[in-house]
Amino acid sequence: MRLSPAIVIGAFALAACGEREAAPTPAEKVAAAAKPSDAVQTAPEVLNAADLRRVCRAGLAAVHGQEPMAIDVDDVDGGVVHASWRAPVDGGRMRADCRVEKDLIVWKPLNLPDPTLVRWMNQSDDPVIRYVMDAQAITITQTLPDGTKEQAELAVPAEEEAR
Repeated sequence: MRLSPAIVIGAFALAACGEREAAPTPAEKVAAAAKPSDAVQTAPEVLNAADLRRVCRAGLAAVHGQEPMAIDVDDVDGGVVHASWRAPVDGGRMRADCRVEKDLIVWKPLNLPDPTLVRWMNQSDDPVIRYVMDAQAITITQTLPDGTKEQAELAVPAEEEAR
């Protein structure tokens, strides 16, 4: 009889050791926190080609510390923007692909010496990049893996897209 309470307590302790849910990724945390209001313009479900080029140009400029017009859109193929810009250190060309999923900008660096780094930047330890378009301005918000945010409002005029 003396062992009965010990057995019951032990059973409760073992039951509490069950599986736990995986911690949400930074993208899931940002998506859960981002609840659009009537005052905030949200991203369209599908962008036309000109707006896709504008959004990718703004997103890559914000991520890489460039002016939007320094980013050249080389091609658009199947919803993927192929872009390049002058490398700040050696004057060569940096290249990246960019795509837009709802209000998320996802990009992939190209031509890196380590092929394992050539991947879409959408994993749990990558910054989450969101955009909002308002006429000529595009606001880019980067949420870093530690939860800090960086925001930039960039002017990317539509009329200069016809290069």
